[in-house]
Amino acid sequence: MVNTDEYVVTPWEVKGNVNYDKLIQEFGTYPITDKIMNKIEKYTKNLHPLLKRKIFFSHRDLDWILKKYELGEKFFLYTGRGPSGQTHLGHLVPWMFTKYLQDTFNVDLYFQITDDEKFLSNSSFSLNKTKNFAYDNILDIIALGFDPKKTFIFLNTEYSKTLYKIAINIAKHITFSTAKSVFGFANHTNIGMSFFPALQAAPCFLPSVKENKNIPCLIPAAIDQDPYWRGIARAVAPKLGYYKPAQIHSKFMPSLSTEGKMSASDPNTAIFTTDAPEIVERKIMQSFTGGRDTIKEQRELGGTPEICPVYHYYEFLFEMNDTKLTEIYNDCRQGHLLCGDNKFNLTEKINLFLTNHQKRREKALNKVEDFILRD
Repeated sequence: MVNTDEYVVTPWEVKGNVNYDKLIQEFGTYPITDKIMNKIEKYTKNLHPLLKRKIFFSHRDLDWILKKYELGEKFFLYTGRGPSGQTHLGHLVPWMFTKYLQDTFNVDLYFQITDDEKFLSNSSFSLNKTKNFAYDNILDIIALGFDPKKTFIFLNTEYSKTLYKIAINIAKHITFSTAKSVFGFANHTNIGMSFFPALQAAPCFLPSVKENKNIPCLIPAAIDQDPYWRGIARAVAPKLGYYKPAQIHSKFMPSLSTEGKMSASDPNTAIFTTDAPEIVERKIMQSFTGGRDTIKEQRELGGTPEICPVYHYYEFLFEMNDTKLTEIYNDCRQGHLLCGDNKFNLTEKINLFLTNHQKRREKALNKVEDFILRD
């Protein structure tokens, strides 16, 4: 976890304008190099835009897991969701990339829903509330089109019989001093939170336990979750006789305000998957931009897409054609594209996406049990 005067990045909080180059150094991860991207492209043929644009920018042992795959040793994917509210577009970024990995490499995915952690970390949440959020979020996961034969979703509170046996083996090798150092636990932290990292690490080894053989694990996730793997799962893996889980990290989809990432707890910073068209329009039209104060200044001086959430929405999700994205960037920079027009175009794209996604969400209501793992 990182807490500086400039920004905060922990598993529970992200604030400020994150310096990702600096974060790589602080977390001790590695940048995704052209060499690694070339290896991935060997299997994908067309490299995913989120890799080319360095939205997925950092890793641990990604080169190692690709080598394992080349030698015929298939890996599995593991990612998750902490159900603290409705799903917003920022949550979809690592999930959609995870689907790309599943489709490309034809591998299983274990999707952990940490309803227990959200109950433990938020004094106003009941277990019933986090469970309701969990099943609502699962509809968004299913709506993205994951393969039900290769995708296994589970709630910690409902799959605890299986997870607990793995978690206590992990917990036995992790001291409270280590957990306190990695996560910043204090004397007032409830003891459930100090044990939870062992549960978060358990899926890294779940298929290996099930199959009674070592299976490599790749975790696609936003980089704020890295402490769980760096400080717990990767530290304990050799002691348990398992491979260390590999990771690939994404940046955060920016907030619609001036800094930070989207937040489920602040509705005005994010577009939610259940938002109606008029709500999307209002949020986008009121969002911060990198434009000038007047049309005249915009025409003469151009905008600053680097700091503009509207541009980043295109970059992350809503313009996968690199040529068209470059046109948007250049037109903004040169003052040819006004912020109002750019917002209008983005609103149309988001509402088209959400209309289709919400239809798939409705259909997902009848498919939940096809994906859920139960004890």
